[in-house]
Amino acid sequence: AIRLKQVNPDLTVVVLEKGSEVGAHILSGAVVDPIGIDRLLPDWREDDSHPFKTEVKDDHFLFLGPAGSIRLPNVFMPPLMNNHGNYIVSLGNVCRWLATKAEELGVEIYPGFAASEVLYNDEGAVIGVATGDMGIERNGEPGPNYTRGMALLGKYTLISEGVRGSLAKQLIAKFDLQKDREPQKFGIGLKELWQVKPEHHKPGLVQHSFGWPLGMKTGGGSFLYHLEDNLVAVGFVVHLNYKNPYLFPFEEFQRFKTHPAIRGTFEGGKRLSYGARAITEGGYQSVPRLSFPGGALIGCSAGFVNVPRIKGSHNAVLSGMLAAEKLADAIANGRANDEPIEIEQGWRDSAIGSDLKKVRNVKPLWSKFGTAIGVALGGLDMWTNTLFGFSFFGTLKHGKTDAQSLEPAAKHQRIDYPKPDGVLTFDRLSSVFL
Repeated sequence: AIRLKQVNPDLTVVVLEKGSEVGAHILSGAVVDPIGIDRLLPDWREDDSHPFKTEVKDDHFLFLGPAGSIRLPNVFMPPLMNNHGNYIVSLGNVCRWLATKAEELGVEIYPGFAASEVLYNDEGAVIGVATGDMGIERNGEPGPNYTRGMALLGKYTLISEGVRGSLAKQLIAKFDLQKDREPQKFGIGLKELWQVKPEHHKPGLVQHSFGWPLGMKTGGGSFLYHLEDNLVAVGFVVHLNYKNPYLFPFEEFQRFKTHPAIRGTFEGGKRLSYGARAITEGGYQSVPRLSFPGGALIGCSAGFVNVPRIKGSHNAVLSGMLAAEKLADAIANGRANDEPIEIEQGWRDSAIGSDLKKVRNVKPLWSKFGTAIGVALGGLDMWTNTLFGFSFFGTLKHGKTDAQSLEPAAKHQRIDYPKPDGVLTFDRLSSVFL
C-alpha cells in the first residue's frame, strides 16, 4: 500500500485488516532482515518512532541432546545464516508503525473487517472482495446489531492473508495456481513472550537450536530472541510432515523449555503472552502461480518464508513492493481486472527469488534424510549455492503432502509427556467427548 502511494499518490488504496487494529493478529517472534524496509523507507533510521530498537549482537546455534548441548561454530555456518545487521523486533509493532506511514500517504485502512468473499465479474476475473456480515446470532440469524457486509471493488486485488488464508485457498483452487508446482509444506510455530530476570537477559542475543526433544527423524527447532526491557521471545517450530501421531507440538515445546541449556533463561521470569501460527515451508519449488485475473498473491499467502533462516517478513515487504510497482504501471496504461502476469514473471529474478533459491533443498533434504544427515547436507548445499551459484542436488522435490507423511499409530509408541496435577489430559478429554 505504501509503495503504490509512493509511485502514484492519486491512486485510491484500501487495506482490510481483520484484527481490531493493524498488528493485532501478528504473532511471530521476529529477527528481521531490513532489506525490505531499507528499500521501502530508505530514511527509516532517522525516524525516532521506528520499532527496530535491538540490533543482533550475538548469534548462537545449538544442537540439543537429552542432557546437554553443543554450540556449532559460527564459522561453519553458511554466510546467509548470519544474523548480524538484523533486528530483533515485535513484528506487531513493525506493522503498527508501517500503518502510520501508510495513512500519512493517504491509504485507507479498515481494521476489524475480514474479507470473507471474493467477488468476480461475468468473465470470471476478480473485481474485489466483500466483508462478512456482522451481528449474526448463534442460531445463524441476524440479531439486533446486524450489519450487512460491504463490497469493495477495485481495479486489482492483492491477497495477503498469511498462511493458508481462506480466500487464497479458494483462488489457488479456482485458477489452479498450484499446477506444476510442488506441494506446499507447512510447520506450526508456537511462541511465548517472557519477561525474565535482568541477570538472565542478554539484549541482542539470537539463539537457535535443533535436536531434542524432537527425534532425529522429525524436523523442527527453536529460537530465543532477547529484545529490550528484559523481554525474551521463545518459539518452537515443528515441521508438519512428522510421522508419529502421538507427537503433540505444544507438549514438545514445553519439554524443550526444561532443557538445561534453556531453562535457566526463564527461572524467576513471567510469561506475558503466548500463541501459535502456521508457517509455509515449501519454499522456492512450492510457490504457486502468483497472478490471476484481477490480482495476485503476496507475502505468506504466496509462501515466501526462508525456512533455514526462519524469516519471511523481508520477502513479504519485497513482494508487496514488486506487486505495487507492476500494478501501478498496469493502471497507468489503462488496464484493470486483467491478469498482472508481470508479478509472476518477476519474482524469481528479484531479491525474493535469489533468497529462496539458495535454500531450496534444505527442507527436502531434512525430510528425506532426517536431522543429522539432512541438516549437514542442507548446510553443504547452502554453501555451494552461496559461493558458486549451483547445487549438487539440482532442485529437489517434496513429493508428498504433510498429511501423507503421517503413519498409523500402531507403528509408533506413545510419547510419555509429563502430566501436571489437575490438568485435563488429552486422553481424559477424548474419553469425555466419546
